[in-house]
Amino acid sequence: MGTPYHLQSPRTIVNKLMNRKQLPLALPQPPPVDPSKVIEQPPELPPVDPSNEQPPAQLVDPSKITEQTQALRQPARAPSKIILQPRHQTSPAMWCAAIVCFAFSILLIVAGVVILIIFLAVKPRPPSFDTANAILNSIYVDSPAPYFNNDMTLVANISNPNQKIDLVFRSATIELFFQDRPMAVQALPPFLQQRGQSQVLNMHLVSSRVLLPPEVAVKMVNQVRSNRVVYTIRGAFKVEARFRFGHYSYWMYTICEMELTAPPCGVLVARRCRTK
Repeated sequence: MGTPYHLQSPRTIVNKLMNRKQLPLALPQPPPVDPSKVIEQPPELPPVDPSNEQPPAQLVDPSKITEQTQALRQPARAPSKIILQPRHQTSPAMWCAAIVCFAFSILLIVAGVVILIIFLAVKPRPPSFDTANAILNSIYVDSPAPYFNNDMTLVANISNPNQKIDLVFRSATIELFFQDRPMAVQALPPFLQQRGQSQVLNMHLVSSRVLLPPEVAVKMVNQVRSNRVVYTIRGAFKVEARFRFGHYSYWMYTICEMELTAPPCGVLVARRCRTK
């Protein structure tokens, strides 16, 4: 409560009166309204423009919302940095190995080119082997044991078709077969054959007491009775080819099928030779 006016000083009373004159006049309050008589009216909506009508909102997948929320919660990753490794200097040993490999490759290429040029210039050809003549002197089969005895004289002709290469036969072996069974063998000494020349070889093939299976012995007897005996000659030759720039060696193999008449004076009737 305030101080009574009779106890206040005159100056205080004057100040209060001046302050009341400066305040605005209070508006009269409206009469009280009965809540039961109040009627609520819906608010008026502004008119809707069809051109500005927005499409209905689309439903959002909850899983996508969860993924976006987790992505926002994750801290931002720092940009990756490219770390450059320092370059290592090549050691002298690696340089030496590279130089050696390069020189070896060049030598291989040069050697291949030289060999190709020599081959095209010389055009080497293998020698030819042919059975010029054969005489079947005797055939004898022991009984009851199937032992085989044979005596044959063979004349072979070897020719060198090369015009720029000489041939040296380091080793030569001639074998006699009957029904793929070895009967006799003869080794020849080394000999030289110059370019474009031929040489005749005389061989005496003798077999003594060669054991034959019974079926092979029966075939031998039947061929002698029919006056047509078939033998096979197989030869293996180690040949060395010599030319102006050098030489090289290789193996030559020959197979000859011979048909002779029955002994004692069996002569060569037909032959066929293959050389490889």
